[in-house]
Amino acid sequence: MTILFQHELERTLDALVSRFSSSNSKRIEAWTFDDEPSRRRAEARLRDLGVNAKIRSAYKPLLHFFLEEVDWTALEAAHVIYPVHSAAPANRFLLEAYPLSALAKDLAVTFEASTGDALSYEVNLTFKDGATAIHKVFAPNHLHQDMIGETSLSPTGWLAVDGDAGSQLETDYEILFHSAMKAIAARDWGVVEPYFEELSITVTLPIEDRALPYGDEVISLREGLHEDFYFSLLEFFQKHSGKPVGDRTLRPGQIVPDIRYGEKPSVRVEMRPLSSGELEAEHQPLDTAVAPLPTSQIKAELQEIGGHAFTAATRAGRSVNARYRRGTDRPVIISGGQHANETTGVVGALRAARQLATMPNAHFVISPLENPDGYQIHWRLRENNPRHMHHAARYTAHGDDLEYRSAGDPGEKAIRHEAERLTGAWLHVNLHGYPSHEWTRPLSGYIPRGFAMWTIPRGFFLIMRHHAAWAKQAEQVLDHVTRRLMQNTTVVEMNRQQKELFELYAGDPGFRMINGFPCLVSVVEHQTVPLTMITEYPDETIYGEAFIDGHTAQMQTVLAAYDAAQMIPEPEILVA
Repeated sequence: MTILFQHELERTLDALVSRFSSSNSKRIEAWTFDDEPSRRRAEARLRDLGVNAKIRSAYKPLLHFFLEEVDWTALEAAHVIYPVHSAAPANRFLLEAYPLSALAKDLAVTFEASTGDALSYEVNLTFKDGATAIHKVFAPNHLHQDMIGETSLSPTGWLAVDGDAGSQLETDYEILFHSAMKAIAARDWGVVEPYFEELSITVTLPIEDRALPYGDEVISLREGLHEDFYFSLLEFFQKHSGKPVGDRTLRPGQIVPDIRYGEKPSVRVEMRPLSSGELEAEHQPLDTAVAPLPTSQIKAELQEIGGHAFTAATRAGRSVNARYRRGTDRPVIISGGQHANETTGVVGALRAARQLATMPNAHFVISPLENPDGYQIHWRLRENNPRHMHHAARYTAHGDDLEYRSAGDPGEKAIRHEAERLTGAWLHVNLHGYPSHEWTRPLSGYIPRGFAMWTIPRGFFLIMRHHAAWAKQAEQVLDHVTRRLMQNTTVVEMNRQQKELFELYAGDPGFRMINGFPCLVSVVEHQTVPLTMITEYPDETIYGEAFIDGHTAQMQTVLAAYDAAQMIPEPEILVA
């Protein structure tokens, strides 16, 4: 291991108490990145020193205002005029209010865009007794330039003393992130990819998560810092390599931010060797699995499915395992786990393949876990933070998306090439997921750069990519699959709720609705298989019944798509 940087900080709340214990100031207002119990304790310590202190959250300030300062039971309605700033997307501060309207179903909440650049919400409250009140809720932000030269408007700490307007307060949360990023950027990484095996960023923060009483929503500053570190470092190395921001062929190595609870804010950045072990857990009944499966169970399930076994190698020395069941039906390729933190597809693929294996004519390849290196990172990170998205597990140990691998160096993607060679399939069902709760980057403009469409859940949807000559077949497959999915009332209701909230906070999802299911359809000629149907289930962080619902929907999609492949004729030009 090589340590590149380590730093322990004084907690901002402690610094405020120390500073004002010997001050003549009698009143302060501060905004910090801390949980509510910690802020309340700091207020009490200051009060004992004779200082009237109000310490609010710099992150999602409007939502925290309602959670901490409003008696919801007395309210009839709330009308919110949210800021619109020229340096941010028009809905940026509306998104920061999510999921306010879902938290109190009996409360009528309406939103209106402001016409100025002021960084405050105007909140108009109407109470059940007829009384009204107007509040200004400050949203402290600052314009800044990040490591790749992009300018962002981001939440920041703030301090106002004895009634003044206040000024920016750089908090422990911000200092920790920026100091580590600068240390990493200052190193000479050379020009040869990958630059490292694992770049580990271990952080401790004395901040607890706060679960919200809607869906899987949670306020998590620890999770937000994971996302900021991971994607900011991807962007830095993309720029360092001369690739465009967002490029998925970049292979920097495995970037692993591990953000844990700890009594003091601290960060340690080090280079580590790749891990090759596999974390274990008890095997679960497949149909009712309530959490991701250990890899030993995935291998055992494949053994039960039977057929011809074939593998591909990963950078860390693990194997991608697949099975080919030859039959007289038209063949279909089934895959999961390309992005290893999207885990319902792994179980759904196995459940579908197990059913298909009982059919005498079934003809398919099953490759349930295409990214086992990323999967182990997911298991490792879940030990401390099981409810976090962990996008560090999304890509391979090379740090790239295997979908974008070239034919000359396929690595894990070789499993797909072999599946295509063995089957000649014209349909690939590729099972994916995405965050089941809000995804933010608190210190980089709030909305995830390049992933704005994924920032809040919008239901279970399908993506169809097809060759131009296969447009008719693409529509027929989607029609058949969505008609079958309509029978799943749990998913239909989830889609209704999430679509409603998405449209309120984020606008038009940009989908075509096919039999009540959102779908995205596009012509993609470079893919080898003429039809690729990608599922997107909001599954990152779900467990229990929600996890069962997720992999059940994935399984149903595979089985419906397999049936569609047997019924739909190929394009006439190809048959001729």
